[in-house]
Amino acid sequence: MEKQELEQIKHETETIIGNLLRAGVIAAAAVVSLGGVIYLIRHGGAQMDYGVFRTQPPDFCNVSGIIRETFAGRGRGLIQLGLLILIATPVARVAFSVFAFARQKDRLYVGVTLLVLAILSYSLLGR
Repeated sequence: MEKQELEQIKHETETIIGNLLRAGVIAAAAVVSLGGVIYLIRHGGAQMDYGVFRTQPPDFCNVSGIIRETFAGRGRGLIQLGLLILIATPVARVAFSVFAFARQKDRLYVGVTLLVLAILSYSLLGR
């Protein structure tokens, strides 16, 4: 592969990764903000008892519960969904990097990036 062509591919890759990260953060912020507004409309006047510790509801301990709460129109569900989007953004960047390095025919970086992706996947999904 020619040096000029390789530089063009690297530039395109950097642009796509920048746009991916920007879109992920903006989407996460929008979803969290919407969830916050809904939560405040419904629960803004409630008195909090900080003397009693309450754990997180079980619906927020897995992705299906968060999706269910989101589709039920609950503000906390939307806030949690926004946080999931924020967590998924750098993971998507790593996943995209695998294809970008493969396109550049850089086997070493493909292997390293696949290892990083496997570690991320295990840390997020494995128990």
